[in-house]
Amino acid sequence: MAQYLLYRIGIWFSLNLPLGFAYWLASFVAMLQYMFCVKDRAAVVGNLSVILSTSDKAVLHKHAKGVFINFAKYLVDFFRFSVLNKKYIEKYIKIEGRENLFNAFKNKNGVIALTGHVGNWELSAVVTAYLGCSVNAVALSHKDRRVNDFFIRQRESKGIKVVPMGVAVKRCFIALKNNELIGLLGDRDFSGSGVAVEFLGKSVSIPKGPAMISLKSGAPIVPTFSIRQIDNTYKTIYLPPIYPVKTGNKEQDFLSLTKKCVSVIEDKIREYPEQWFMFREFWAEDANKVDIV
Repeated sequence: MAQYLLYRIGIWFSLNLPLGFAYWLASFVAMLQYMFCVKDRAAVVGNLSVILSTSDKAVLHKHAKGVFINFAKYLVDFFRFSVLNKKYIEKYIKIEGRENLFNAFKNKNGVIALTGHVGNWELSAVVTAYLGCSVNAVALSHKDRRVNDFFIRQRESKGIKVVPMGVAVKRCFIALKNNELIGLLGDRDFSGSGVAVEFLGKSVSIPKGPAMISLKSGAPIVPTFSIRQIDNTYKTIYLPPIYPVKTGNKEQDFLSLTKKCVSVIEDKIREYPEQWFMFREFWAEDANKVDIV
């Protein structure tokens, strides 16, 4: 109940205040969260110490504040999906590498858009739909039905088909067979059955989905990121496709493709550490267990 009410309040402010002021108010609330949510702050600082390879507290807390502020702005942008139209996209979002996306469709096996909790992954789906692609976004359901329904409405209002994780694999293969696009987050294993690989220099469980689905379907993987710029506009980037390679050694093919997926996400996290929204100790033993409230 409390989370749903907070979302409703956030939506009202985001839609009824000038965008600059909404960002300011969100940043102020983010700083309160930073000061009083000790567990979240400690998790972010701990994650940053791995990304930045430093134990300098001043540096870590400076970047941690940036994480909290950028996440608050991300929420404002998500709450404002109803006013996000063609005119807004063309004015405030720079699109790079769209040829990589379109070339990936030429094989007629569909496309897997791979991203992480970096920048604004929700916006990436909207931009991709704006470019004319049929987008299917795999999403974890929230425990609160009203919150879950709100998230689905926000996505569907922009033409995005939401695929619940419970039926994701079957729906993904159907979409790819129809030469559609599926969007997958590749930096956190919610299933508890991921594969252990090195991520930013430390071992952690990573989702099997992107590599497994790509190898079985033949769909190329297009790493996709929407990154906030200093002036609060965005740059949506489509990197060159990663094509599945089958050598006859299934295990080796899977690990090789998984590592390629991990590598591109790592690069973006290192480049934009203040835009990786991971509010739990990522490398802790229980960090990837499902805990959506």
